[in-house]
Amino acid sequence: MKSWSFVVVSWVLVGLTACAPPRSSHVVIGAKDFTEQVVLGELLAQEIEASGGGAVERRFWLAGSYLCQQALVSGRIDGYVEYTGTALTAILKQPLDRDAARVDATVTRLYEQRYGVRVGPGLGFEDTFAMVVRGYDARRLGLRTISDVVRVDKPGSENPDSGHPDSRHDTETGGPISRLGVGYEFAERPDGLRGLMAAYGLRFEGEPRTMELGLLYRALAGRQVDIVAGNSTDGAIKALDFVALEDDRHYFPPYGAVPLVREESLKKWPQIGVAMTRLAGKVTAEEMRAMNLAVEAQHRDVGDVVREFRARKGL
Repeated sequence: MKSWSFVVVSWVLVGLTACAPPRSSHVVIGAKDFTEQVVLGELLAQEIEASGGGAVERRFWLAGSYLCQQALVSGRIDGYVEYTGTALTAILKQPLDRDAARVDATVTRLYEQRYGVRVGPGLGFEDTFAMVVRGYDARRLGLRTISDVVRVDKPGSENPDSGHPDSRHDTETGGPISRLGVGYEFAERPDGLRGLMAAYGLRFEGEPRTMELGLLYRALAGRQVDIVAGNSTDGAIKALDFVALEDDRHYFPPYGAVPLVREESLKKWPQIGVAMTRLAGKVTAEEMRAMNLAVEAQHRDVGDVVREFRARKGL
């Protein structure tokens, strides 16, 4: 009887071990599924390697915040770069807060308490959501803020250049800025689409088109949509002559870029902490935009772009 019990227990232990996440002998850094995240993941990985942390394994192009969070807490990755507003609302499920210092304090405290994860010092820039339109439409319609979209879509609003070939719209679209495109995550998150539309009184023709983040600007350039929910540091905004509209009602919370790292990993590889300290405050929004542009529009290798940036910064 005892021997049979031993066999059963042994099989249970084998099953539990098989279900456990694989533990790497290297630091593993993750990133979400868009260019800026891959650039930031590479930046963190290179700095850890330069700080003596050994070869870093890259697990990039993970599908969004939720998957990165699950990978982090399960130990499949040791760290990744997140944005404070996303962490606050989408991960920690806290109410919207537009005070940057208070958001930082809340995010730091709750990640430590709930997950044993340290929030590192900010990288120096904020990547907020941005409602983006074609540059021609912005100039033609006088669009500078998100509120301006409501103004030009009111019945009887004038289109001062409706005869220009670039201003063509189907008669069924309901207005000059009437077709919206968003990423899947933005459509569902608490600081995303529904709250934005309520805050500004936005109305669009039909249901928003949801798609992968990498396809949003292609759809905007191809006139499949008239406005998209992008990111303020996207390189494509400048490259494609798009305009990011000002959030004049300050709907979006702060989105400072911060590394998230497991405390367990910091104990095992203290060089990760050294790397986070060295990167603190080193990246401006303009520098982030330039790196994104180099990868997206100039098709340069991410590793080379990051190495050149680190060299300019003396890292």
